[in-house]
Amino acid sequence: MEVDESFEMRTSWSQSAGETQCTTTCDHAGKKRKQDSTPERVIRMTEDNEQEEEEEQEEDKMLPEHMNDSEEPSNKRVKPVVKSNSLTGVITPAKTPALKRIGQSISRSISFRTEARPLPTPPLRSRTKGTMFPRRRNSQCWSDTVEIHNLTAKEIKRQEVIYELTEGERQLIEDLSLVKKVYYEPMLKLDIMSESELRQIFGTLDSLIPLHEDLLSRLERLRGSKKTVGEVAPTLMNWFPCLEAYVTYCCNQVEAKALLDHKKHEKRVEQFLRLCQESSFSRKLDLWNFLDLPRSRLVKYPLLLKEIQKCTPAEHPDEFTLPDALQLIQSIVAEVNKKTGEAECQFYRRGLTYLEDCQRLPEIQQSRFLYCHGELKNNKGQRLHVFLFELALVLTRPGEEREGGHVFQVYRQPLPNASLNLEVIPDGEAGGGGSFRGAFTGGNDKVKNCFRVSSRGRSKAHSYSLQANDSFSKQQWVTCLRQAVVQSRDRKAQSRQSVALPHSDPTLCHIADLSLSCDADMAEVTGR
Repeated sequence: MEVDESFEMRTSWSQSAGETQCTTTCDHAGKKRKQDSTPERVIRMTEDNEQEEEEEQEEDKMLPEHMNDSEEPSNKRVKPVVKSNSLTGVITPAKTPALKRIGQSISRSISFRTEARPLPTPPLRSRTKGTMFPRRRNSQCWSDTVEIHNLTAKEIKRQEVIYELTEGERQLIEDLSLVKKVYYEPMLKLDIMSESELRQIFGTLDSLIPLHEDLLSRLERLRGSKKTVGEVAPTLMNWFPCLEAYVTYCCNQVEAKALLDHKKHEKRVEQFLRLCQESSFSRKLDLWNFLDLPRSRLVKYPLLLKEIQKCTPAEHPDEFTLPDALQLIQSIVAEVNKKTGEAECQFYRRGLTYLEDCQRLPEIQQSRFLYCHGELKNNKGQRLHVFLFELALVLTRPGEEREGGHVFQVYRQPLPNASLNLEVIPDGEAGGGGSFRGAFTGGNDKVKNCFRVSSRGRSKAHSYSLQANDSFSKQQWVTCLRQAVVQSRDRKAQSRQSVALPHSDPTLCHIADLSLSCDADMAEVTGR
């Protein structure tokens, strides 16, 4: 009979028709308790449960729509019927799920509102005082400055290039002014470098600012109120000769770079330059990047003129003047490069030290420029600094650094370019010799980025196997070596040919004229 009563007390209910769920009797601690055998208590609990169910439905109707139980899952948890001797023991478990559903609905409503709410605006930062040197360049185009125009696509492209030329001058003036105010003057005032050292490093940079300010003012006058430029070639033709001042500035850059690199080892100089580079006005550029801007600007003029010429329509006033302007600027750039190469050659020639007198080849002193120079490895794995002068190839070991630049100790015998033989070693080819293979390949049987140079026609032959850092560097060396060999042999052949030809005697010319005139006279007499 006790089993039957317990079966009757496992009362369940459902809020939807045909849905029945069963629960086990438990108290608040989750422990099973002995069931009462009184049937009246079962009936009373059933009536109480039905009454509680009606109250819950009324509460659900009073809730807003978005907090209704329709948002709950369809499988609801079973409400346990707990046996208790007091009224609170019967009512409390039945009331808890309803309150819990209300709390969940409220929490969901709060979460919905929180997700829909926009993020709080960040606090406004205090606006710092703007500097006269912007960190980022203005990438504005000519078409952004003009609202209405009726130009063709080709003419628009022409205006864009002229606008780029104008803005490039403006930016260069800003950078050169920055170098003067932020680097030169503070280092002089704080005695970080001496005045003579600063003059050596900065050279004639100060004289280039008014030069470019002059071109900028000319271009702005050409633009006028309509913001379009008509004829620009005559203005450039008149201004380009001013660029001859770049010869002095660019020739000084070789020694300036060497002195700046030497002074960077001093703590005060290194700290000052580092702080300037980390500041916003420098745009993460080093001092040398600013000092090299004029040279970069110089080589860009021919490119800009070619673009203007390409976009200039037929029968335009600039059509016949632009070729002359382009030829003029190309000749100026070539002259600056030539003088700079001569200055670089003299600078590195002064830095060579010889162990033997036989190493002092006359070709080294006669060379006027450098084809290239850089670091290479020999077949022993030693790092060498190699110079390819106009007339000789010199292998050196970098020595101590001095204020005027590095000292390079000549390694082995230099090779004249006219008697030079070049052998390109293909990548992947088996290395010849244990030392060659071990130094270039690290123990493997393959070599990469290697070539061999040797002398020819000498009583004692010299051969050097060299390795570049990468394939691009190897290709540069091979190209320069071939060019140097061809030009040196042509020059040597021309000198031999000039020596072989007899010198002309001025008297022979008179004799030849006399004979010709005599023949003419005889013909005239015979004709009579």
